[in-house]
Amino acid sequence: MPTVSVGRDRLFTALGRSYTQEEFEDLCFSFGIELDDVTTEKAIISKEKHLEEEKPSADDEIIYKIEVPANRYDLLCLEGLAQALLVFNGKEKIPKYTVANISKASMLKMHVKKETSLIRPFLVCAVLRGITFDEASYNSFIDLQDKLHQNICRKRTLVAIGTHDLDTLQGPFTYEALPPPEINFVPLKQVKNFRADELMEFYKSDLKLKKFLHIIENSSVYPVIYDRNRTVLSLPPIINGAHSAITLKTKNVFIECTATDLTKAKIVLNTMVTTFSTYCKRKFEVEPVEVISFDGKSSVYPDLSEYNMEVPLSYITGSIGVPLEVDEVTSLLKRMQLHAEKAGSGEAKISVSVPPTRSDILHPCDVMEDVAIAYGYNNIPKRTLSSLKPLPLNQLSDLIRYEIAMNGFTEVLTWILCSKKENFEMLNRKDDKSTAVIIGNPRSSDFEVVRTSLMPGMLKTVGHNKDHPKPIKIYEVGDVVLLDEKKDVGASNRHLLGALYCGANSGFELIHSLVDRIMEVMGTPFVPVGDKSGYFIELSNEPEFLSGRQAKIIYKGGRIGIFGIVHPEVLNNFDIPDPCSFLELDIESFL
Repeated sequence: MPTVSVGRDRLFTALGRSYTQEEFEDLCFSFGIELDDVTTEKAIISKEKHLEEEKPSADDEIIYKIEVPANRYDLLCLEGLAQALLVFNGKEKIPKYTVANISKASMLKMHVKKETSLIRPFLVCAVLRGITFDEASYNSFIDLQDKLHQNICRKRTLVAIGTHDLDTLQGPFTYEALPPPEINFVPLKQVKNFRADELMEFYKSDLKLKKFLHIIENSSVYPVIYDRNRTVLSLPPIINGAHSAITLKTKNVFIECTATDLTKAKIVLNTMVTTFSTYCKRKFEVEPVEVISFDGKSSVYPDLSEYNMEVPLSYITGSIGVPLEVDEVTSLLKRMQLHAEKAGSGEAKISVSVPPTRSDILHPCDVMEDVAIAYGYNNIPKRTLSSLKPLPLNQLSDLIRYEIAMNGFTEVLTWILCSKKENFEMLNRKDDKSTAVIIGNPRSSDFEVVRTSLMPGMLKTVGHNKDHPKPIKIYEVGDVVLLDEKKDVGASNRHLLGALYCGANSGFELIHSLVDRIMEVMGTPFVPVGDKSGYFIELSNEPEFLSGRQAKIIYKGGRIGIFGIVHPEVLNNFDIPDPCSFLELDIESFL
């Protein structure tokens, strides 16, 4: 989930009031976002530079880090957040975004050459006229571009955004694709003129830009945007030209988005212009640009039209589980920036107009989710679905968990993936290649195989908590995976119980008594060896346990578990200084 950093005081100014931290956390929760962290600008800089964090002073700006849904691109900056929260609180009406009413003859033109289809075929543009920046809004404008590049733009592979001071340029513009040696310009924050191929070498040492070079560097042609005087606006998706760089004094901003995905490009452009049109002289108005393709096809961007969707009232109320009237639903949707009204006669339906800021609304379920958020998840009564019946294995697992907890054991949850060394060598076991499922191309040596036992994870837990007061009594109920040729996927899951005691002595008798207690509550009697009407124990010889101090559990003629004192070599492998006893039991065998 993306995290947006905003200045607390500036955010509260935009919201028209101050909040305590608890009040703001409640507001965020109600709106479906989360206050993730409260920090300062100095602390953020110190963390980025790996410096020792200084003590905060009263003059430090408080920064709120707010976690927002990944598909809510309109919330990736302070302006979008403030607008959404003001509408949610009923302090402002839903903004009406419009395209300036100018003729095609008066529009700026962008001509797209045929060669661009070889590398980045799509381009959309718009103009923000009469915009006024201060330092904070300028920084937010730049930061939103970075957030979009990391999110929907997929690190500029799908879309790259270029913003320019229109007053330094002259239209019409052309979008071309040329061989690298033919492109010459002064890039942003530089004073020297570079050829495009030279620029690629130059930026290979740049920490920020080098990660984008691979997108075009192996292409025979590079995309480039020129104005009428052959001034380079940008070399997308790498860098803009220095000539048209925007500043705090910029009044007219030209925005272009080159892309390999036209739908994503439209969303990105709409997000940029709707969010920052609030600073324009004519608020929420955007000037269009005509994009003319090499085949003569003409398109005008941005498209800020709303699209309509009809959603049955019964679908919304049935999914949420709360009886609501049409007027209640429309009121709730308006709090989420969705225009809504009753649709026609007959079956009750809601007609929803989706604004250009809400690209996340794709299906009636998205509308239903917004109704649930505005209504408040905490206000929805809890009920058990009549069709919902827990699986017998889960019911049995819960009963066993409860019983073991009553015996003073604490539940732990460990990774189902582990290293080969932990699963075999550190347990004194040999890898016979017929037991463990191997992970292909693991990202880390810590996650090479799927565990075949709960033992490694539980011993690691004790090893990392060896300074904890003794005794340590822990248990886990979880899955292991074993290779199984009888299964169509070649492996099968087994649901096991693991329990471990670690203290001044081995606690073998406590683990033994736990076995007896589990069998007692399962209604399984202890029987003589060979009797299949209950369970009995036999001496075992597993390398992870101490010889002569281990036993396997036999139930209905088959082995279902093992318990014993953990071998000292195994304890040493996991850096555990105290003796331990361990039990592992197959729960599924009781079903």
